[in-house]
Amino acid sequence: MDFPAHIKKALRTIPTSPGVYQYFDKEGKLLYVGKAKNLKKRVSSYFTKTHDSAKLKVLVRKVDKIETIVVETELDALLLENNLIKKHQPRYNVMLRDDKTYPWICIKKEPFSRVFSTRKLIRDGSEYFGPYPSGRVMKNLLELIRNLYPLRTCNYALTEENIQSGKFKVCLEYHIGNCLGPCEGKQSLESYYEQIDEIRLIIKGKISGIKQRLLRSMQSYAKNMEFELAQETKEKIELLDAYQAKSTVVSSTIRDADVYSVISDVQNAYVNYLKIVEGAIVQAHTLELRKRMDEADEDLLALGIVELRQIYSSEAKEVFSSHAVDLGDSLKVHVPQRGEKKELVELSMRNARFYRMERLKQIEIVDPDRHSNRIMAQMKEDLRLTEEPRHIECFDNSNFQGTDAVAACVVFKDGKPSKKDYRHFNIKTVEGPDDFASMTEVVHRRYRRLIDEGEDLPQLVIIDGGKGQLNAALKAFDELGIRGEVAILGIAKRLEELFYPDDPVPLYLDKRSETLKVIQQLRNEAHRFGITHHRNKRSKTSIRSQLDDIKGIGPASAEDLLKAFKSVKRIKAATEEQLAEILGPSKASLVYRHFHS
Repeated sequence: MDFPAHIKKALRTIPTSPGVYQYFDKEGKLLYVGKAKNLKKRVSSYFTKTHDSAKLKVLVRKVDKIETIVVETELDALLLENNLIKKHQPRYNVMLRDDKTYPWICIKKEPFSRVFSTRKLIRDGSEYFGPYPSGRVMKNLLELIRNLYPLRTCNYALTEENIQSGKFKVCLEYHIGNCLGPCEGKQSLESYYEQIDEIRLIIKGKISGIKQRLLRSMQSYAKNMEFELAQETKEKIELLDAYQAKSTVVSSTIRDADVYSVISDVQNAYVNYLKIVEGAIVQAHTLELRKRMDEADEDLLALGIVELRQIYSSEAKEVFSSHAVDLGDSLKVHVPQRGEKKELVELSMRNARFYRMERLKQIEIVDPDRHSNRIMAQMKEDLRLTEEPRHIECFDNSNFQGTDAVAACVVFKDGKPSKKDYRHFNIKTVEGPDDFASMTEVVHRRYRRLIDEGEDLPQLVIIDGGKGQLNAALKAFDELGIRGEVAILGIAKRLEELFYPDDPVPLYLDKRSETLKVIQQLRNEAHRFGITHHRNKRSKTSIRSQLDDIKGIGPASAEDLLKAFKSVKRIKAATEEQLAEILGPSKASLVYRHFHS
């Protein structure tokens, strides 16, 4: 591809330092923001390499101006990239899909600080902890704090002047023991902020130090015969134990750490975060990212880590992740291979998968078209197709000890069964149990008819069977001249291998793959539909054989009897007069004597 002279000139002057690059179009609109350890090497790769992604080719063609920002480290580049993406939302960048407003716990910057939940972050110097994806978890934490510490809940301006002037009076909260009355000067600012310091530690999950202090106080009260105070302190310790038990205890060997993992599909990525404090999981959150191009999971995870560490103000020195991510020397990310750390990462990935599954269920209910479009795009990518398989057909053969050979063709449109388009086939040209020849006949008949009638051919044909069945279907494709026009593959039952024409190595999809589930549903539906038709045919053959044994009764008479009485059992139970109404007196006599001799 040939590029404008000013782009070629710009590429020669780009620095080799770490930093952020920005692509603009002719109208000056920001198209894409990226980060790099070596700006010159990364930016040049866009304009010197051949790209497989159609979106990437379009992006490169649109670039009219390149701007770079040099920073000290790659982590600084990640932070800057994240901020620029959130501010400008470029068309070709990953987009944060997590647009919910989660609640936070606020310690208000004011005399005798209040502690409460809020969804609005006001930059007035107050401290915010969270966010909490689960409102229940946050309410449990606030309830624990209120049970442990008598804090004020009023919104009075408790300045020293207002308190000394006697402007306020204690309320009911003071009289029932939920507040110590700072509004009348009954509690000092120092003792109040000692409580706030401990509350700050509890919110961060650092409970062990507070429990030890309470335990010492309880023992001191008991020693001094202050049993009521000792009992109150004991109840506080029990409250802390109960709250800590609700956290998932991980290990006594892992203290404070962050755990991250990522899973992705063709449209979205899901980055899960587990916050571990003092060996317990105290917070968990999954961040959803909308993919704009074919971003690698490592790049998506790096973006997610930076975003989540900003949201949660994380300062953990130990970071474990599912993928190798380079965030510079200031933050080392480890990919554990075994032991408890590996189990933590696997737990994080299970949370990400569960979140994705729940989101997809919601989309399927609320927006079926979007769900269908996502499935089609995923199948196109997983099966390496040139177009989305909006119309899929699946074939299956069925016979019983070489007799009554039949076949079935089921049709899925937009990933769902289209039962009005299902077709049965009775094998006509093949003698004996020859599944390969039967498959060739059925596929040839099906697409010969579609071509003759001017109907659209499917984008994908699936053959229930391995290499042999697939080659038999390909023979029909060659005879019709449609090989190469329609994608075709075979699925073997034993290991769910997918076979492609002229490829000796089968494709194995993840057992949890939605693409594999759609193919399995097609295969099972074809098998069910074929077996049902086969049973009906065998049943009719068996019935007719009983009537064929009657001398003087031909196939036409047998058909008339079956239409009238529906089964051989009813024919046997019929009187000679009832039979005569269908066949006449002479034939009725033959049938009646056959069953009643």
